Amino acid sequence: MTPVPEYDPVLHVVHCIDTEGPLDEDIEATFRRIDELFGLRLEPSHEMLRALQCQTVPLDGLEGQVAAVVAPELLAYNRNWGDIRAMLSDALDQHFRREMVDDFGRGWVYSWHCLDHMGYVANPRRKDLGYGKVFYFYRDMLAATSSHLDEINWHFHPLSLSRQPLAAATSYSNSMDVLLSVIARRIIDDRWFPTTNRPGFHAERPDSHAFLEQWIPFDYANQACRDSNCAQQDTQFGRFGDWSRAPQSWLGYRPHHDDHQRVGQCRRWIFRCLNVGTRLRQLSASDVAEAFSEAQANGSAILSFADHDYRDLRPDVRRVRELLQSVRKDFPGVRIRFSGAEDAAQRHLAHISPDITENAAPEFSLTRGGSRLHIRLMSGRVFGPQPFLALKTRNGRYLHDNLDVIEPGSHWTYVLDGQTMAPEELSDVGVGAAGPRGGYGVSTLRMG
Repeated sequence: MTPVPEYDPVLHVVHCIDTEGPLDEDIEATFRRIDELFGLRLEPSHEMLRALQCQTVPLDGLEGQVAAVVAPELLAYNRNWGDIRAMLSDALDQHFRREMVDDFGRGWVYSWHCLDHMGYVANPRRKDLGYGKVFYFYRDMLAATSSHLDEINWHFHPLSLSRQPLAAATSYSNSMDVLLSVIARRIIDDRWFPTTNRPGFHAERPDSHAFLEQWIPFDYANQACRDSNCAQQDTQFGRFGDWSRAPQSWLGYRPHHDDHQRVGQCRRWIFRCLNVGTRLRQLSASDVAEAFSEAQANGSAILSFADHDYRDLRPDVRRVRELLQSVRKDFPGVRIRFSGAEDAAQRHLAHISPDITENAAPEFSLTRGGSRLHIRLMSGRVFGPQPFLALKTRNGRYLHDNLDVIEPGSHWTYVLDGQTMAPEELSDVGVGAAGPRGGYGVSTLRMG
């Protein structure tokens, strides 16, 4: 294939996957979910389920919404790791990836936004609970299949007040113990730090907005849409993932300090990301045409979409390919590039917002002098005001604390004493941070 000049307009196609591992739901649980969503107490049976799917049961105008919830493809779960491995054996294979090739000679690329199932008081859907279960599975699977263009990124589900896993929630503040410990473990155990977010339940609130603004530069969250599938009975009136005020653009934006749906001067970039393979905010041909048009007008745009790994991804990939093929003929000057979420953001922002030219990931020196830790930036830049400090105690707890700022942007310290943690109580310490334009740096230190 003839190399494509860098100055041609490019549409980055980004497939974000809320990567949560296996999920199981029996028919009784499906009908309980219908009752919880719509207040419909129906006798569970396969015959009733088929009737709901065919919309032959009168439900006072709710027939279409209920059918969307129980569509056969949405109930076809990957119920164990064997199911997921079987799906991936094809989805990660070069034959499937290259059923459609982009204008740079690349096959399909996935962004796996991995979740840790932690902090729950029950497990009715038989998820794989515990730190790193999803992260390690995909890390090893991508390595084994030489999936070098795929990315492993960040996904977090806030915990409900009851900590029941079936209850949707939006509060980072109520989930900080789990959130901070997971990031601390990523730093110390895996020498990894998040750069690219997909929000749980598609939802952000002032507390998560403030948290992300400190640590994570890229955020595939905006689900602004125009048509009637933007909300259903259980998601209207701002419930969960409300993006009704956000820009309906595929260029991304910096959010406002007081309202993440408004354009402002915050550090991070929020990108639009609609759904495939689900019941609402679905990517349409008109959305794809808008993305091509914006790429043509601005030189670059990001068309991103999200689904889950607990359902079969392959029909969703083929559906998006069909949309791309049907629309691209109207935009012959725009080149398609299948991209990971972080890679797309970096390339896109280098084109439309070249104000930050330092793209190198931060590198740190982490040293200890007596009771004081010194963290110095050796190269690159830090996205937020400070690196993330991770502490591991000798009894296996993972903690986080703020740093003392000695020289803003370049030198921080932390004192280990009776006010914090005594040195002998710790086995490991670490710091991690993203760069302003992605990439990350991690440094760890084994305590004596």
